[in-house]
Amino acid sequence: EERRVESRGTAALVNVHAMPISEIDVQISRRLTVNSIDVPNSTTIESDPVQGYRRFALAEPLAPGATLTMRWDLSWRNPGFVNSGSATRVVENGTFVDNRNVMPMIGYDSEAELKDNNKRRKHGLPPVERLPKYDSVAADAPSQFGVRRRTAFHAIVSTSADQIAIAPGYLKSDRSEGDRRVFEYEMDAPIWPYVSFQSARYAVANDRWNDVALQVFYHPDHEFNVARMIEASKKSLDYFTREFSPYQYRQFRILEFPAYETFAESFPNTIPFSEGIGFIANLSDPKYIDYVFYVTAHELAHQWWGHQIVGRRAQGETLLVETLAQYSALMVMEHEYGPGQMRRFLKYELDNYLKNRGGEKIEELPLKLVEDQGYVHYRKGSLAMYALKDAIGEDAVNRALRSMLARYAFKAAPFPMSGDLIDAFRAEAPADKQALITALFEKITLWDLGVTDVQVMPTDAGRFRVTMSIATKQLEADGAGRETEVPLDVWLDVGIFGETPKGLGENDLPPPLLIEKRHFDTATSTLDFVVDRRPARVGIDPYDKMIDRNPDDNLKAVTGDSSGGL
Repeated sequence: EERRVESRGTAALVNVHAMPISEIDVQISRRLTVNSIDVPNSTTIESDPVQGYRRFALAEPLAPGATLTMRWDLSWRNPGFVNSGSATRVVENGTFVDNRNVMPMIGYDSEAELKDNNKRRKHGLPPVERLPKYDSVAADAPSQFGVRRRTAFHAIVSTSADQIAIAPGYLKSDRSEGDRRVFEYEMDAPIWPYVSFQSARYAVANDRWNDVALQVFYHPDHEFNVARMIEASKKSLDYFTREFSPYQYRQFRILEFPAYETFAESFPNTIPFSEGIGFIANLSDPKYIDYVFYVTAHELAHQWWGHQIVGRRAQGETLLVETLAQYSALMVMEHEYGPGQMRRFLKYELDNYLKNRGGEKIEELPLKLVEDQGYVHYRKGSLAMYALKDAIGEDAVNRALRSMLARYAFKAAPFPMSGDLIDAFRAEAPADKQALITALFEKITLWDLGVTDVQVMPTDAGRFRVTMSIATKQLEADGAGRETEVPLDVWLDVGIFGETPKGLGENDLPPPLLIEKRHFDTATSTLDFVVDRRPARVGIDPYDKMIDRNPDDNLKAVTGDSSGGL
C-alpha cells in the first residue's frame, strides 16, 4: 500500500585474489535511501550519491582468503508522485525487484558510464568500452555476473497479509506476524548472487515433472496461458535434461509481474514473467508465433546457460548465455511444431537483425566478440545456431554443448570464453564445415540469395520439369557496415512447393514437393528438377536458415507454365 521496500542484510565478502585488497567499490541504486552501510574498519574516500557510487578504504588490507561482513539498511520510498519516470517495480499488487534494485552491489558498475561517444568526446573521455577486450582479459577475470564465486543465500521476506512473497530458493517457513505475512527462503547449494523478490495476490497452479515441482504464480484473472507455460516447462525439461545435463533444482517457478515492462528473466529456479508477453497473450490465431511457449523455454534454458555455465566477463560472454538459450528454445519449438513451421520464427529473427544492425551506435561485432548487443546475441545468434545445426546436425551441436557443461558447469575461474564454445563446435564439425563456422561466429557474414527466374513445363509422363535460375553471393562486413564480396562455398537448401493450404501464416510453407541440399560456389546457377505435382513456388534457402540481407527474393511464384514473379 505504501509502495515501499525496506532492505536489511549482510554479505560475507571474501578476498579471492592472491594479493591483499585495500579498497572496496560499492554501487547502490540511485532510487534507494541509504540509512546505513557498514564496511568494517573502513573509511569512505569517495561518494557520489547521484550515481550511487561509494569507495571504501580499509584500515587494514584484506588478506587473500580473508572475509569481512558488510551490513546495510536501505529504503526504497515512493512518497507522492513525480512528473515523469515513476517507479513501476514497487507497486501495490505485483512488486518485482532484484538484488540490483535493493542491495549494495560490489565492484565498479560500467553500466553507469556515458554510452554516447559524442557526449564522451565533449567531456574529454575516450570511446566507450562496453566489455573488456577478448584478447586482453585475464584468466582469473570474474564471471558475467561480475564475481568469481557462487554464494549461499538466505532471505526473509515480509509482505501484506493477503499476498505471497517469493525469492529464489526453497520455502522454509510461512507465518503471520500481526498484519504481515512472512516467508523464509534458503538455497541448499551455492548460487550466483543474482536474486529476485516478488509479492502479489497470487493464484498458484501446481504440477510436477518427474521429481521437480512446477508452479505458476499468476493474477487470478489471468489463467489463459498457465497450462501452456506448464506444458512448455515439461517439454523443455525433457529436452534439456536429455540433451545437456540434469536440472539442478527440485522446483521450477514462473511468477507474473505487471506489464509496465515486457520481459522475462531467469533467476535460480525462479522466472519473473511479464503479463504482457505471456499471461494475457492471445495466441488463438494459429498463424501467430507461440511466444508464450518460446519465452518459457528460453528462460528455463538459462538454468543451464547462465546458472550452470557462465562466461568470463569479456567480449563474447553473451554467446554462452543468450545465444545458447535461444538455440535451446528453438530446438524445443522445432520438436513441438516440426521444422516446417520454423520459418516464421527464423524470418522474425532475420528481419530484426537486419533492421537493428543499421542503428548500431558504436560497432557491430561478430558473435565471438559480441558486447551485450541484443540484435547480435539474440537475433543473429538464433540464425547462426540454426544454420550450424542444419549443417552439422543437432546431435553434433548437442555433443559440443554437453562437452562444455562437463568441463565448466558449476566451476570457479577460469570461466570459459566464446572461443571455447566455438572450438567445441569445430571438434564436432567435419573439415568442409569449418569455413561456415568461421563465417557464422567469427566474422560478420551475410549472403545474398535469390531466385531470378523459374520455368515449369509438363512432361509426357504427367510430371513437371522445373528450371530455376539462382543468384548467390557471400559478403563480409566490418563494424561500420561496409561490405566486401568474398568467395562463395556453401551448401544451401533448394525447395519446390505446392499451393499453401488455408490456415498457414504468411511465413509458413506447406510440405515441400522437393527439398535438396545443393552446393554453390558461383554467382549464378541453373538447376533442373522433375516433380510429380504442379509447383506454386520455388526457393533458394526457403526456410531462411542463412543470414540473407534480402530474404524477400528467396521464393518465387510460378505463373502458368513459365516464369512469374511473387
